[in-house]
Amino acid sequence: MTPVILLAEAKKSAAVTDWPARIGWLVGLVLFIALVYWLMREGWKWRGTLQSDLPEPPSAPEETGPVKLSMSGRYHGSTTAGQWLDRIVAHGLGTRSRAELTLTEAGLEVERPGANDFFVPAAALRGARLDKGIAGKVLTEGGLLVVTWALGDKLIDSGFRSDHAAEHTEWADTLNDMINDTEGAR
Repeated sequence: MTPVILLAEAKKSAAVTDWPARIGWLVGLVLFIALVYWLMREGWKWRGTLQSDLPEPPSAPEETGPVKLSMSGRYHGSTTAGQWLDRIVAHGLGTRSRAELTLTEAGLEVERPGANDFFVPAAALRGARLDKGIAGKVLTEGGLLVVTWALGDKLIDSGFRSDHAAEHTEWADTLNDMINDTEGAR
């Protein structure tokens, strides 16, 4: 008769978990994620360095006149005009944030809590349109208000999304009428 060895009689059972290997993989993964994050941050800083020739956007004047329109929503960033993937990061223009937009005769005031506010003088406004995307943000057709303006000698597109998307058409029409009136007065 052949003796039957039961598993319970075995001196050592199979290893259930190889803890050193798991910890090694976990540390490796954390280091890899940290490296990717660091490279992305360095790329962002490098892009800002390349755009350092861009002048700082002006701040709003003390007196801007009566309010034509106001809007609450999100600022999704700025790009080189016509290049919807060429994000501008200099002077905080690449930082997404909540935004309060106010349009007056003097121009467009953009107040951003937690980020740099900026002002677009009426003379610097070049156009407004409804679009579906800007660097890193793609929405349905007409879901984004894109304002084209001049900063120094560079044309910039800035993307905004209202909390009430129905406001976009009124904003685009009012901005374009204002731009046409300003150009006619020159």
